[in-house]
Amino acid sequence: MNLLRILLVITTVATTGCASTHGKNPADPLEPFNRKVYQFNETVDKAIVKPVAQGYDNVMPDTGKILVINFFSNLDDVVVTANDLLQFKLTQAFSDSMRVLVNSTIGIGGLVDVASRNIDKHNEDFGLTLGHWGIKSGPYLEVPLLGPSTFRDSVGDIGDTQFSLIARTKKIRTRNQLYITKAIKRRAQLLGEEGVMEGAIIDRYAFIRDAYLQRRENQVYDGNPPQDIDNEDSMPQDTPAAP
Repeated sequence: MNLLRILLVITTVATTGCASTHGKNPADPLEPFNRKVYQFNETVDKAIVKPVAQGYDNVMPDTGKILVINFFSNLDDVVVTANDLLQFKLTQAFSDSMRVLVNSTIGIGGLVDVASRNIDKHNEDFGLTLGHWGIKSGPYLEVPLLGPSTFRDSVGDIGDTQFSLIARTKKIRTRNQLYITKAIKRRAQLLGEEGVMEGAIIDRYAFIRDAYLQRRENQVYDGNPPQDIDNEDSMPQDTPAAP
């Protein structure tokens, strides 16, 4: 799965050289190419991924869903802790490492989220770490099978595999089963949110893209992104002087 992810990203970046660079959104200069990839992803989702996620959602009892969510959340906290350290967020790193310790022991291998009673959960990844150190996001990128990303976040996804316990699982069958289960779990969690887009007349591609970019910018700055320095450009330029 690690190799598949790397190959997909490299293939996508290489292919974008053939795409038009005259997108309507400045953050999405590869929009014509990205829309084609988006349509491909939507087709795969409707034909395979969504039906499987719906089956999982219908069959799995609520308690089982919570156990699965907690298990993968605990594995993700290992990656979060590593990126805390790379960003020199030492207090947060201690907090997140304690989450892993508590949930991996008292929480029975992460199946029970005991730590959240007293310890907040954070979300960090290598894409955010790169952003923290001033690396720009680069163009928006719709990656085959993986969905919304940017050039920076695609590199970040590859970097996160170096810390991921799933990626380090030596038994290939077990590793693939974990990746598939995590993907199904994640897709099932999105089922309840689809009504928001389906019930409105919107450009789904643009909606998902803009929401992704806004969320990532917000995460890079820990919820406090800088004010747009170009805001003053939207102010009237020829305001008459007061009498």
